[in-house]
Amino acid sequence: MTEGNDYRIPQMPEPDGSEGDPIAWMADSETHLEDVEPMEPPYVEVTGELPVCDYTGEGDEPCEDPAVRKAWSSAAVITSAMVGAVVGGLFVSVAVVWALGLLPGSQPLRAEQSEPTKSAAEQVTIKAGSTMAEVSEAVAAKVVPSVVNVTLSQAGYDPFSGTTVTQDVGNGSGVIIREDGYVLTNNHVVEGADKLTVTVGAQDLIATVVGVDPSSDLAVLKLEGGPFPAMEVGDSKTLRVGQYVMAVGSPFGLEKTVTVGIISALNRSSLQSGANDLTTYTNLIQTDAAINPGNSGGALVDSTGKLVGVNTLIQSPSGSVGAPQSAGVGFAIPVNFALDIANQLIENGRAVHPYIGVSTETVDEAIASQFGLPVQSGALVRFVQPNSPAERAGIQRGDIIVKLGASPITGVDDVYTAVRENQIGDIVAVEVVRSDTRRTLDVTLGSDAQRQ
Repeated sequence: MTEGNDYRIPQMPEPDGSEGDPIAWMADSETHLEDVEPMEPPYVEVTGELPVCDYTGEGDEPCEDPAVRKAWSSAAVITSAMVGAVVGGLFVSVAVVWALGLLPGSQPLRAEQSEPTKSAAEQVTIKAGSTMAEVSEAVAAKVVPSVVNVTLSQAGYDPFSGTTVTQDVGNGSGVIIREDGYVLTNNHVVEGADKLTVTVGAQDLIATVVGVDPSSDLAVLKLEGGPFPAMEVGDSKTLRVGQYVMAVGSPFGLEKTVTVGIISALNRSSLQSGANDLTTYTNLIQTDAAINPGNSGGALVDSTGKLVGVNTLIQSPSGSVGAPQSAGVGFAIPVNFALDIANQLIENGRAVHPYIGVSTETVDEAIASQFGLPVQSGALVRFVQPNSPAERAGIQRGDIIVKLGASPITGVDDVYTAVRENQIGDIVAVEVVRSDTRRTLDVTLGSDAQRQ
């Protein structure tokens, strides 16, 4: 069928008697309905192009001027599309301008960024006038993230497997003093370790030893990565007896343990001999905050959450199983001294200390009586190191040192600790007994690096 042909609408077919049921007016073949007018055809025969229009169902008349109606419909669609595009473009333009913050009072859209990690000191504010419980809670929240657990491991031979194995043999504590991963602890915590594992939060990190100072029982470790939550540092020179303090560490391996107490005394000194070294503890902070094995190297902090000391020693009788237990007498190295040693270890790998340059012997009543000495106690000078501070000040062999600075001298240990209580370059007055006279000599303390 091609365009332009005439189309004829078919007429209804006359009923066929052979199909379906018999029809009444065809039952008598001789009877015809001659008076019935012929029916109009139900459809009109149309020639030419087939009309195109929307059928409404309201009549059988073809559409008037269908070509005009179709042209109007196409124009409406095109116009609507153009209007929609313009309106959509306007909406997109307004959205872009708003997103860039160019509209007054609008803010640009930015990807959410997590705030940088804050140090423990920045996260917690401790308000004046708080109750003891509130202070303790706030201080603990501030300082605990900066105190780490240090696990000591040693390698040994396993006779069953015939191989070398590494076993955990002890633990201690440490304090993060720099965000780039430097940790301050005690030398006796890390001494003899083949491997050191430091627990920061939920992470176990392998630490390397930056430097140790056995004579002051301090050591510095280094962690890779960071930044780490460094503890805020206070001033141990401002401490007062009776002041609030908190001890933080891992007693018996129990991490993040806090105990509270007060400063019981200041300027405690002690001298202890190790397997290979002599350790001098000077100007120690005494506290009744519970300190137990595992607390060593941990933090002693004040009521503002600032580091004032490094927990180091306890004085107590042995427990029922032979292990030392807290008796309310613990000691911490003052933070000013500890940080000075730590900075030296970080920068130079070793630390230097003040020295005077004499070898002495303790004088007691028996020695004084035997040699006829004029005093019953003191430190007898047996040897003066050449070109030492002592020699330059005029101290001689045979002198008896009875006072150094403000400290009375009753023996060898007192000389050692009294010198260490000062700084390199300090001028200290040394009172000596020579023959039957007393004299005071001013000694400028030197550095023990000269004899290392």
